[in-house]
Amino acid sequence: MACCLVWALRKKIGQAISSIFLFLSHGLGNVLLPGCLRLLKMNLASKIDHTLLRADVSEKEIKKLCAEAKEYGFAAVCIPPYFVRKCKLWLKDTKVKVATVVGFPLGYSHTPAKVEEARRAIDEGADEIDMVINIIALKAGDRNYLKNELTSAATIVQLRGGKLKVILETGLLTREEIIMACGLCKELTVDFVKTSTGFVEPGATVEVVKLLRANLPPSIKIKASGGIRTKEFAMQLIEAGADRLGCSASVSIVS
Repeated sequence: MACCLVWALRKKIGQAISSIFLFLSHGLGNVLLPGCLRLLKMNLASKIDHTLLRADVSEKEIKKLCAEAKEYGFAAVCIPPYFVRKCKLWLKDTKVKVATVVGFPLGYSHTPAKVEEARRAIDEGADEIDMVINIIALKAGDRNYLKNELTSAATIVQLRGGKLKVILETGLLTREEIIMACGLCKELTVDFVKTSTGFVEPGATVEVVKLLRANLPPSIKIKASGGIRTKEFAMQLIEAGADRLGCSASVSIVS
């Protein structure tokens, strides 16, 4: 009962914020309430993981990503494991978290390999791990394999003080497979369920976020990612139940 009330209240607050944001963004805010507009932009930035995961990304680009995260107040930077140590240094004394990826982007690495990737990333300074679930095992309905994978990863990450985000790649899954994955994540107490890697279409959708929210407890947060390029779409996803957004177009979204 209490969980339902908390979720209903959060949804109402999200709807109110979204409505006010859209009202202000249509020009009236610049005349009437510029302070409120700035506040809402800050609130949106605090829900974004500023992301750059290209295979050929340069150190210069990652350093710029960190500078933008500090300037705009993004929740985290999401970067390749290679850059974790440097990002931790560049973001020292800020509130910006360092997130990196494991089993990315296909998810079919063996469990021990994923666990070792996660352990090393946390030990090098990562605060959050975005791990792709074994999609093949999920589609095969291999619950025991997935329980072992999620338990092993969650243990190594959470015991070191980190957060585990499980990427489902919902664009490849049926509704039933998404619900089964939510059941496993609920049972094994991961921190976030994430829609997509951003490498498969479709990425985040309002319908999928609503489906995730309906099948997860409030204690498990939702990260929507993939194809989020506008402020309006970002707000729709938050209203649908997303707690975090993975975006590469973060600066233009909040500007």
